Amino acid sequence: MEKNIFDLNIEQYKEIARDLKTKIETGLTKDGTEIACLPTYINPGKDFEGKVLALDWGGTNFRAATVEFAKGKAPAVLESLKKPLSRVETAGFSQNDLFAEMADLVARLKYLDESMTHIGYCFSYPAKSTIEGDATLLVWTKEIDIPEMIDKLVGEPLLKYLNDCDGVRERTRFKTVKVVNDTIACLFAGLAQPGYDNYIGLIVGTGTNMASLIHKDKIAKLHREYNGGDLIPVNLESGNLMPATGSRNLYLTETDQRVDGKSQQLGKQLFEKAISGGYLGSIFENAFPSIKIEKKFDGEKLTNLMNYPAIYKDEYVDAARAIYLRSAKLVAASLAGLILTLTSCDEKNKSYDSSVKNICLAADGSLFWSTDSNGDDYNKIVADSLDLFLKSFGLEHVHVFISRLNDANLIGSAIAALS
Repeated sequence: MEKNIFDLNIEQYKEIARDLKTKIETGLTKDGTEIACLPTYINPGKDFEGKVLALDWGGTNFRAATVEFAKGKAPAVLESLKKPLSRVETAGFSQNDLFAEMADLVARLKYLDESMTHIGYCFSYPAKSTIEGDATLLVWTKEIDIPEMIDKLVGEPLLKYLNDCDGVRERTRFKTVKVVNDTIACLFAGLAQPGYDNYIGLIVGTGTNMASLIHKDKIAKLHREYNGGDLIPVNLESGNLMPATGSRNLYLTETDQRVDGKSQQLGKQLFEKAISGGYLGSIFENAFPSIKIEKKFDGEKLTNLMNYPAIYKDEYVDAARAIYLRSAKLVAASLAGLILTLTSCDEKNKSYDSSVKNICLAADGSLFWSTDSNGDDYNKIVADSLDLFLKSFGLEHVHVFISRLNDANLIGSAIAALS
């Protein structure tokens, strides 16, 4: 690859940010748009007591955990078990096949007892929240495909399955389940750090997505029965951002198009496919179609290639770094687009909401916290690029503080369970 086809200039990244801002505003108005902007009707509480079953299913692993809350103490994960549940393990699965795998892990929790009656479920796929705290699956992403579950509730059938399952029903009976996206779970976990003007939950792992607190006055499609607080947790589903319409191609290359062409969700989640660890290996493979690549070459393998340059051709190392760098800068551009929305920034009229100055970014995901032997760690590239983009938009007064949270998905979903 003689030319760096993944190199974008600052104006391209700024155009991506503007494009996302426009599409967030549209998504807050009506359903079924490119950026879905899904409100979550759960107001996170505090000062809880007791134990909760926390479940977390991303694109790679399923986790089951016991989370304990005690007055005056931070929530504690007493135990956590996991098993692979990626597109490989779930190929050909029915809903009951999936639930059986999940129930097997839950039944192995040693702290599971009759005091645990609430479930918090971090479900990392596009789902529309119900006013009761459950969610309806809209579409699968990250190459998962169990068709019978689409347009159905996510939490209630799992709760019923667990209550009827050997190894679980003898020990407890679950009464409620709350379902949140992983970005919402990160957001809830981040709220434990007070003093910020707003919060963003960010995932950059197998997939990518963002969530934030948005004032209800900006959400025209808010459920008519909602009577909670003024700030609503909103799952953007930002991984579905597409290039702007027309002749301009904001970030996709022919290599990206080949990756999309080989995916199960053709023409969807294009932004995610250019960023996330579940696809970075495929981008590299398609940039060098003539070379033999080891199986399951993913984002982790890509970073390994960068970090051990002596055993690979310079051309491969340079390409891996270019793919990695573009991914981080695209994340920064998407964060800039969200912050333009949160600050109501209007470049033309030079107006913005000056009350939003300090933002806590609660970030999770193996790719986001990955390292590069050159010292260009992923989170640092994101932070430096975001600072540059915000200044170029005239938002020098906005400061973003990146927070790394342990077990954010589990803690955030447990908070949801008791809220």
